Amino acid sequence: MTPEGALAPGSTIGVLGGGQLGRMIALAAARLGLKVHIYAHQADEPACQVAAAATVADWTDEAALARFADAVDVVTYEFENVPAATAAFLAARKPVRPGPLALEKTQDRLVEKDFLRGLGIDTAPYAAVDDAGALARHIGQIGRPAILKTRRFGYDGKGQFALRDGSDVGAAFRALGGAPCILEGFVDFEREVSVVAARAPDGSFAAYDVCENEHENHILATTRAPAHMAPETAAEAMDITHRILDALDYVGVIAVEMFLVAHEIEGRRREKIVVNEIAPRVHNSGHWTIDGAETSQFEQHVRAICGWPLGSPKRRGRVEMRNLIGDDAHRWPQLAAEAGAYVHLYGKAEARAGRKMGHVTRVTRD
Repeated sequence: MTPEGALAPGSTIGVLGGGQLGRMIALAAARLGLKVHIYAHQADEPACQVAAAATVADWTDEAALARFADAVDVVTYEFENVPAATAAFLAARKPVRPGPLALEKTQDRLVEKDFLRGLGIDTAPYAAVDDAGALARHIGQIGRPAILKTRRFGYDGKGQFALRDGSDVGAAFRALGGAPCILEGFVDFEREVSVVAARAPDGSFAAYDVCENEHENHILATTRAPAHMAPETAAEAMDITHRILDALDYVGVIAVEMFLVAHEIEGRRREKIVVNEIAPRVHNSGHWTIDGAETSQFEQHVRAICGWPLGSPKRRGRVEMRNLIGDDAHRWPQLAAEAGAYVHLYGKAEARAGRKMGHVTRVTRD
């Protein structure tokens, strides 16, 4: 019996964005007998190569957006910087999942931090910075080191400027183009971790094991699951994620990036979680689930937005995922020959420095 409101096989998912995340959503949907229609800026983007259909147009092209909406049964997105007007236009015609509230709360770093604090969730100390004078005032309160970030459109270290002793605050503000910014205090963390989880339309929730992440040049390099942390801290991280999903009435997969902070107090190790940011979509730190979990994050996202029962997030063993960045992708012959290495390449024509070309996952059975 088909669950009430669920999309049956043969239905079409509309995906905003044509990158590798959209590609992997399309591949997961195809396994379940569902079709994907990509809305992208260029016809040769990775997701377009594997989708059933594609619309190539600008975010502001309402005629193209209307045709796209008419051709799909539900709309989702593979990155969070979809213009609010685009999401609203589509939401008036078809279900958009996750909903516009998730975009509203996560597209602006200041709004996101206020949202998290409103839920009683720990974050780094922060302050709004609209001009160089405000930066000078707040750096005195928050202290150094600190990070100045544009409030919108930053990723993989872009739109950020580290402020250390001796840094010129005026030059830092100008380096970011004078855009509205947020100043965040430094968190003395032991490791970076994340929770990838899903929520269905009926409110059901499923979370993968907390994973730990290592970055190189501000780009995620390696993810390992499970993270090295106390079980009660992992449970706290999952509970925080659950609270965020419920507060957003969220449908789909989300990633919550966190800092694990550890101290010795009276000879005992104490751990706590500080939330860094929210990604309202499938996420690079969840790629390990394709080969390392019973249900991949991409299939889980498809299940959630289509109203299907959520799949099991159970881990298949100890897992390590390594991104193939730039020229790393040229190692595909060696990786393909390695027993136990699961190689994923994204179909990008040119390997450039800092560009995510694929990933490789290794699973060690428990």
